[in-house]
Amino acid sequence: MSEPVILTVTDYLALVNKALAAVPRDLLVEGEVSDLRVSHGKWVSFDVKDEGAQAVLKCFMTAWQMHTPIEDGMRVRVSGRPTVSARFGKFQLNVDAVEPVGEGALKRAYELLKAKLRDEGVFDAGRKRPIPRFPERIGLITSRDAAAYGDFLRVLGNRWGGVRVDFTHVHVQGREAVPEILEAFAHFNRLPEDDRPDVLVLVRGGGGLEDLHAFNDEQVVRAVFQARIPVIVGVGHERDESLCDFAADMRASTPSNAAERAVPNRREVQAELEASAEFMAARLRQALAEKRHRTETAARGMAHALRHRRDDVARVLALLHERVGAWLPPLRERLAGMERLLKNVDPARVLARGYAIVRTADGTSAVLSSATGLVPGQAVSVQLARGSFDARVERAGTRRGQQSLV
Repeated sequence: MSEPVILTVTDYLALVNKALAAVPRDLLVEGEVSDLRVSHGKWVSFDVKDEGAQAVLKCFMTAWQMHTPIEDGMRVRVSGRPTVSARFGKFQLNVDAVEPVGEGALKRAYELLKAKLRDEGVFDAGRKRPIPRFPERIGLITSRDAAAYGDFLRVLGNRWGGVRVDFTHVHVQGREAVPEILEAFAHFNRLPEDDRPDVLVLVRGGGGLEDLHAFNDEQVVRAVFQARIPVIVGVGHERDESLCDFAADMRASTPSNAAERAVPNRREVQAELEASAEFMAARLRQALAEKRHRTETAARGMAHALRHRRDDVARVLALLHERVGAWLPPLRERLAGMERLLKNVDPARVLARGYAIVRTADGTSAVLSSATGLVPGQAVSVQLARGSFDARVERAGTRRGQQSLV
């Protein structure tokens, strides 16, 4: 008989955990939640049990791993890594993901998450961004296999041509949907600003709460809310509602309606342009009519003013003629007196009476009014009433009769 292997508790639990690590991670455990507890807002523990049975699976996860609210009595599916706690020696499931199961549980989780996000302001209308009316590029996130993909492109082409569509294929339900949608938003957010689409569109067809679960996932809702590009969400039919609808900058009732909201109708734009052109033409005609009326009114006013001014001018001219007639005789008499005075002092008339003007002949031509300073032999110039002649001083003196000119 072989000797038994003796292990410490720690080694034994390590061996058990090594064996448990071989359990596939993609196994899902379904059951009802009970004894849900949240410690310090960080650690979440709960039990999952079968209805009417004593079997209980202890579950543990962090609060930031829980993307869907749960509560006691809710039916869920959990996946994760089974372990035996070295501290407590208890078997537990370290949960990676938990999701509600069944219409009732999904609806309750939907309402809980909706209330939480509403309280955080994720749905506030004041933070929603406007959608460009004439986008040049649209980022489309959906499944290429879904009818929503074809509906969106068909309506888009019918309404408005020439728009570039940057398409990203994702699953729109199932376990792959959430991570693929999150990666699609991350891809568009990573693009340089000049390379980003003008608007993002997230669409899928209708379905029940379970089919639309990815669009009610907290991570996806926050990705819509935090997107760097304005987002249009069109999920399901008109009666369907998803939390992504409320977080989007614009909600569309269907994928086709999302295309209608993403681009304008070319016929409506043409009608608007024609109406605008007619409106501007009418305003121009009205403005011209108003200018013409003002011009005609001003012209009539000027004509009326000119008539009054013409009468004023006539009165002024008559007064001027009257005043000029009174001013002219005295002016003429004054002019005649001044003329007589000028004639009396005219040098030519003085010379005509026998007087002469004597000037020096040394280049200065100064007029001599006295014999002082003259010396015998000095040359002088003499001007008479008719003609002039040069002479030379023979004698000079200040007494009368002592001047002699040769």
